Amino acid sequence: MSSVRDILVIDDEPVVLQGVERICRGEGLAVDTATGGVTGLQQLEKHAYRLILCDIMMEDLDGFGFLAESRRRGNRSPVVLASGYSTGENAIRSLQCGAFDYVAKPFTADELMAVIRRALNYSSLLAENPEALPATAPRAENIHRLGRVSWAASKLEGTVVIGVDDLFVNTIQGLRSVELAPVGAYLVQGTGCATIVSTDGLAHSVMCPVSGQVLQAHAEAAANISMIEKDPFGAGWLYRLLPSDLEYSFRCLTFPSDPIDQWQVHQKGETS
Repeated sequence: MSSVRDILVIDDEPVVLQGVERICRGEGLAVDTATGGVTGLQQLEKHAYRLILCDIMMEDLDGFGFLAESRRRGNRSPVVLASGYSTGENAIRSLQCGAFDYVAKPFTADELMAVIRRALNYSSLLAENPEALPATAPRAENIHRLGRVSWAASKLEGTVVIGVDDLFVNTIQGLRSVELAPVGAYLVQGTGCATIVSTDGLAHSVMCPVSGQVLQAHAEAAANISMIEKDPFGAGWLYRLLPSDLEYSFRCLTFPSDPIDQWQVHQKGETS
């Protein structure tokens, strides 16, 4: 196998391949393209990649099939799945299957670069120490995760506190501000619930782990972004919600009975 390249983009729409390639090359990134899941797997036999961006809806082998087969073959590169069918279900399933993140099409150049930067930063963390796991949520806090993007914890009074995962924070590498929804807003699982702006000006959308109405937005954390950086599972929480169907929402999440990352779960053939 040759030296590691930056990005492999897999999509059966030439206009998407051309657009992503143009944006990435403009950022100085080396890009290979593939027109389907099978061709993408063939590319993995030739090169290693720091990131794979893969469309979900493809005829020969869809994005979920590609992700599963690439993991079976031992590929550890972060995979971002994308789809023009931008439903919460697609986003949730992507993270359940072990994708690093999900991006809805059509996306802007800034939206694409925000996801790419996080994924490349994660890839760099793995390269520095392949055996090291990122920090994990404390088990005592009843934390349920949506991938490694966001989390939710139920409270005795029937409400839920949600926040952003530590891996998501760490891969942004420099937080400038956070934009929160107002009290009374209804948040939907698998869609954006907050936007974190990094010091490089990119806006990173945080996927909501649970559906419900906002009872409290954590204004103190919004005013002091270091709370989210230093303690995302504690003082840096984002919202208190009144959940609409907590049992259903939690079935889509992962409870970390043991501190183990999504990639290892799927390597063992377990379900999240």
